[in-house]
Amino acid sequence: MFEPNLTWQNAKKRAEVIYQIRSFFYQKGVVEIETPLLSQGTVTDKYMEAFATQPNSTASSPTYYLQTSPEFAMKRLLAAGYKDIYQLCKAFRDEEQGRYHNPEFTILEWYRVGIDHRELMQEVDALLMSVLACKSSEIITYRNIFIKELAIDPLTATTEELKRLLYEKGVEGEWIVNEIDKDILLQVLFSECIEKNIGQDKPCIVYEFPASQASLAKICQENPKVSERFEVYFKGIELANGFHELCDATEQLARFKRDNIHRVKEGKDTKPIDKRFIEALESGLPSCSGVALGIDRLLMIALGLNHIEQSICFMFDNA
Repeated sequence: MFEPNLTWQNAKKRAEVIYQIRSFFYQKGVVEIETPLLSQGTVTDKYMEAFATQPNSTASSPTYYLQTSPEFAMKRLLAAGYKDIYQLCKAFRDEEQGRYHNPEFTILEWYRVGIDHRELMQEVDALLMSVLACKSSEIITYRNIFIKELAIDPLTATTEELKRLLYEKGVEGEWIVNEIDKDILLQVLFSECIEKNIGQDKPCIVYEFPASQASLAKICQENPKVSERFEVYFKGIELANGFHELCDATEQLARFKRDNIHRVKEGKDTKPIDKRFIEALESGLPSCSGVALGIDRLLMIALGLNHIEQSICFMFDNA
């Protein structure tokens, strides 16, 4: 069919939300920028896949990847001397479309120089209250949300304890028996038993994820078992993912290499490390924090929609 999923009335409301977001950052002096959607480097994360293309279709042409987030390019700008910046753009992830995900989506990403993740969490809270007219967020550590919801400490629990808890909660599958990756067990417990219960009345910001799930965040100096990373949940939807950004080029390169080793172990292809991003870190990334927020999911909440298809004009299978 040729008709859009997004109604005209909701298209106007979507435009109002985008205007509110731009006004929020304009008033704070955060500058809107644009970076390329295609890059020769991409994410190495074993849980994420990027779309690839080869311009001109010749053997000598480099492969380019549609960006899963503008993060690497925006940090290159920060390393070059840019200050507080934000971007509203398309991002792409090669995953199945569903209620909360379309492979092509709109992302809001912003970086604040000289602040840590705690200060950025407060700014995320302010943005959500401004756009959604919601209550101020509940802010709780990853460890404490597990203790509160599942009566288990995720930082000290063994894989066997986590497996038993999965069975007790009715999460089944042959994969559980042979799984040795503690992070996978924690992520399934979080998504199946915690995520849908938190942030119902007001947003919930969960911070200090395990150090093994740091991604591009710093490790907490006071407690090296956790990272300075946070995620935001509201109405059963994961809305945002933020970091007190890792500035150490050597450590970041090591993490990317470990990612590719894990990809090989799982039968996946390795991904090219973004060398220009590593060069930017080597030149000196200023102390900063950044966060990415899904606009289409935000619209679902703002407009009371049941499916992400109602917040965008055309879904991936109808593009």
